Amino acid sequence: MTFEEKTLDSQRIYEGAILNLRKDKVTVKGDATSYREIVEHNGGVTLAAITPEGKMVMVRQFRYAAGKVVLETPAGKIEKGEDPLVTAGRELKEETGYTAGKITHLSSFYSSIGYSTEVIHLYFAEDLTPGETDFDDNEAIDIVEIDVAELKRMALAGEIEDGKTLTAILTAAARMGI
Repeated sequence: MTFEEKTLDSQRIYEGAILNLRKDKVTVKGDATSYREIVEHNGGVTLAAITPEGKMVMVRQFRYAAGKVVLETPAGKIEKGEDPLVTAGRELKEETGYTAGKITHLSSFYSSIGYSTEVIHLYFAEDLTPGETDFDDNEAIDIVEIDVAELKRMALAGEIEDGKTLTAILTAAARMGI
């Protein structure tokens, strides 16, 4: 039987530009208490952006937390109060130069439900028009276009390491009948 924990006390430990960290004292099964450390995040978006040739627009960049270069779908954080659809269009343009004639919401999911409030909104972008990128000053991104069937193979072979990218690839492949 599940037990819904209740917050007894909450303490902000860190407040940052991208995320906050709090420590909550909660009730647990059997009249006991425990602590939960929660990362607070405004959420983000990621896009399965598909070219007319059936290729997915991907970005390759160094990720400090992973300590290596990673292949990912275009993505970004939602600014406070921003509509995720607006974020999706903005991030697609900034990171890839593309604008989409049609952006469809596919799903929303927690990035790491055990300790983070971050929800990622997955969009399918099509009718793409190329243009100029507008990278943030601290971004160094390579843009690559890869066939969706090849990306699905890479995902299933364990060659894609980013969770949001795995979700985007496999969801887009299923949507496209691949």
